Amino acid sequence: MSSSLGARRALSGAACDNMSSETFFWEQSVATASVLLRAARKSRRLTQQQIAERARVEQAAVSRAETGRAADFATVDRILAATGHRLYSAPTRRADAAAVASEIRNSLAAGDPRRALRALVQLNDNLVAEHGLVRGILALAEPESTKDPVWDAAIAGLVAWRLNEERLPLPEWTRGSDRRLSAPTALELDAADPVPTEADVPREFAERGVLVWRDTFESSSANCAPWAMQWEYGSWVVPH
Repeated sequence: MSSSLGARRALSGAACDNMSSETFFWEQSVATASVLLRAARKSRRLTQQQIAERARVEQAAVSRAETGRAADFATVDRILAATGHRLYSAPTRRADAAAVASEIRNSLAAGDPRRALRALVQLNDNLVAEHGLVRGILALAEPESTKDPVWDAAIAGLVAWRLNEERLPLPEWTRGSDRRLSAPTALELDAADPVPTEADVPREFAERGVLVWRDTFESSSANCAPWAMQWEYGSWVVPH
């Protein structure tokens, strides 16, 4: 078995572990709106108290909104405005980079890198499924850090790769120094996994110092069909 084929099975195969045709949930501690609220605030390097003062609401209201509790449309819109963001409607139900980064962070915190990989592979599939402006919208909001620099760089590399395919402008967050590693590092699930050479890695990943097999993403849709995951009501689901 070649190193490339072995890694593809180890990585993209992991993306389909434990899947069935029944509904499959990735439990989320926060809903989509709260993920975006927290990501928007942190992208501006602001505290909850600073946002509360700008939005003229209590700090407790900001906290509740960021944890998915008791936030109506007007409150969400007001808090987002305080960060220089606004709500928008996009013709897609697919999860964006900010929502996926939240799932990756939670998975890593739980000690489950394979679950984190499933989320990264799903972000790839979401981007590939959309074209033009809608693909760009899925990458617009700056994701909150996953607390792991390799995964942060991997998310930026994936977004840059798929946006470059359609010659779309890259969001500024994908170019940040906090999305680049000082030395090439493999995105490892298992120490026994073979490490790809830079020739086997998409350019946008290599530029950010992340070594991951190109085949991991190019074969993911075929490997996981027909159970493409969707983001619905704050959870990942696999439709019947």
